[in-house]
Amino acid sequence: MNVMKSFTAGAVALAFSMSVATAADIVDTAVAAGSFTTLVTAVKAAGLVDTLKGAGPFTVFAPDDAAFAKLPAGTVENLLKPENKSKLVAILNYHVVPGKVMSKDIVGKKMTVKTVEGMQASIDATNGLSIDNAKVVKADIETSNGVIHVIDTVIIPKE
Repeated sequence: MNVMKSFTAGAVALAFSMSVATAADIVDTAVAAGSFTTLVTAVKAAGLVDTLKGAGPFTVFAPDDAAFAKLPAGTVENLLKPENKSKLVAILNYHVVPGKVMSKDIVGKKMTVKTVEGMQASIDATNGLSIDNAKVVKADIETSNGVIHVIDTVIIPKE
């Protein structure tokens, strides 16, 4: 399956509308999409808004609300508690890779990448695009400070 075929009309329209004028940053793009409310809430709770609005570039593997809904009951609520902030930050930073990685640049490859969290994640672009156990369902949503790839599962760093 060609990674580029994973675009949906909505993602193409969003990416196009964001690039017509001045593209919005990663946070503003996620907010505007409307399908990342849990991720945006988590980013705010972790204190990472300013970072993800920064110069970058960043590649964000962004779990949508459906991905967060797959987690065991109570997981998100527990992570949002102030006493669990460091774990939340680690999980969110595991979804971010420094630099701007477009799917066309890695198609046909398997590799490991160092995440902002500091651990290695496995990327497989030989049959679609995936990172660890999460499939990219929408790729290459360009922002002013990087790119978003929407994933269907929240990825958790190995302890």
